[in-house]
Amino acid sequence: IGVFEMREEGLVEVENPSEFMLAGRPEGASGSVVACSMEGTRPILIEIQALVCASNFGMPRRTAIGYDLNRLIVLLAVLEKRCGFTLGNKDVYVNVIGGLKVNEPACDLSMAVAIVSNLKNRIVPTDMVILGEVGLTGNVRSIPRIEQRINEAKKLGFKKFIIPEGNYKQIKDNDSSIKIRGVKSIQEAMQLVFS
Repeated sequence: IGVFEMREEGLVEVENPSEFMLAGRPEGASGSVVACSMEGTRPILIEIQALVCASNFGMPRRTAIGYDLNRLIVLLAVLEKRCGFTLGNKDVYVNVIGGLKVNEPACDLSMAVAIVSNLKNRIVPTDMVILGEVGLTGNVRSIPRIEQRINEAKKLGFKKFIIPEGNYKQIKDNDSSIKIRGVKSIQEAMQLVFS
């Protein structure tokens, strides 16, 4: 897959799409998490942002840009039921920065962490990438091409990774310069990120 940018001289290829997507990322802001999405066979690092605020109406708003609204609603239900976060009286807005649309469940865990980060006003470490599919029971399921995703993030200086336990057992490369933690549940992931 090719990534292009429109400039005055016409379409110009973006040499490093991951770096391009993370440009201008806020420092020290809650509700911002980095994930790695696959566009075809190419891994691209993306920033996921969430904003959670008190609802002024009886029916809280759920708005998703670049992420499936139905998946967001399911994630909010899992966070409420399995983790005990009160979200039924909150408006929740999520955005995948850069105009990308995330169509794979591998970014579920990063979306959930972004929501909780903004809800609790806690900052996610800036050198951390979070990956994993979240099931209805709160379990974190394995995702495809984990080593390819980790290698893409390593190129841009990311050092900490939270990934599904099933993927952690598959990793062959034991690089001591990075720290990879495998998690079985969404609760375990929240403890690792916010402890």
